[in-house]
Amino acid sequence: MFIDVPNRFTVAPMTRTSADEHGVPTAIMGDYYERFAKGGFGLVITEGVYTDDRAAQGYVNQPGIINAAQADAWRGIVERIHAQGSKAIMQLMHAGAQMQHNNFVDQPIAPSAVEPKGEPLSLYGDVPGWLTPKEASLSDLEHALNGFVASAKKAEEIGFDGVELHAANGYLLNEFLSTHFNQREDEFGGSLDKRIAYVERVVRAVRSAVSDDFVVGIRIGQITVTDNEYQWPEGEAAAVRLVRVLAEAGVDFIHTTDTTVDRKPFADGSDKTLAEVVATETNVGLIINGGIDESNYADYAAQFPNALLALGKKALANPDFPERFKNGGTIADLDFQMLLPKATLENEWKWREAQGVE
Repeated sequence: MFIDVPNRFTVAPMTRTSADEHGVPTAIMGDYYERFAKGGFGLVITEGVYTDDRAAQGYVNQPGIINAAQADAWRGIVERIHAQGSKAIMQLMHAGAQMQHNNFVDQPIAPSAVEPKGEPLSLYGDVPGWLTPKEASLSDLEHALNGFVASAKKAEEIGFDGVELHAANGYLLNEFLSTHFNQREDEFGGSLDKRIAYVERVVRAVRSAVSDDFVVGIRIGQITVTDNEYQWPEGEAAAVRLVRVLAEAGVDFIHTTDTTVDRKPFADGSDKTLAEVVATETNVGLIINGGIDESNYADYAAQFPNALLALGKKALANPDFPERFKNGGTIADLDFQMLLPKATLENEWKWREAQGVE
């Protein structure tokens, strides 16, 4: 196992937009993350945390890790997670084209000047539509890379057990892999290997900047938060090449995400899932995510005996899911009213109080 955890129950990263206006984590965020550790999750992965003072931030009240105030607040949160015997990984995220709010710049950057499909996510803020991003210059990309590196170093300094680079769901690193977003004609666009190249460069830079025993992982997937139909045109071959490159670049784990773990997502009609590709093509750690609940947890755990299993919706509805699952307790479905009108922790706490749910 790539990390010494008490069990395989993992909290998936979920955007909660509950930091203060300056991106400093709040007291309620500490309560939120501590609940999962108290409830028996062996590993807690944070929401996506922005990594630089330019275009990395994507949402209003998104937490960052770019200054002392933000780092100090995160230090208190990770200490609360550790006090319950659980481990903590910070997800590092650059919004790319999917920028709905930013304290520092007015225009997003992306591999090319291409907008996301679909509409912005109203759960995370009200904006009339996507902005057309600027095609990132090599200088922009160097700044973004340096942001990932500096943020990983800060995460290690304040006590996190590792970081996860967010290369899924349509954010910047994922956009480089996408033929929708990436229409570049330089070293970072065109062929599959060129589309992978910037992601590989970021992985190698982060890996070399932190201690050998500090965990560095990456989250990958084809679909985005507003386009659940996108597929890499090379099919399974794209996934095979990508995970081999990531393993060679030094990742300790790959976190796969899809609508369900067992969805066969490839354009060439392959009968493999993304998680199966990682498991068969690499020797790195594996975290699986997508539709995991009490009805299939045991089956997935048996199918992927060396993987950690990351829960999102079921963890939100049941912060003590591991304890309920192991003890045969009642497990609730997610009531989306908890996340309305915005997916903030304040709204969740109000919902819990109104429903009499702890």
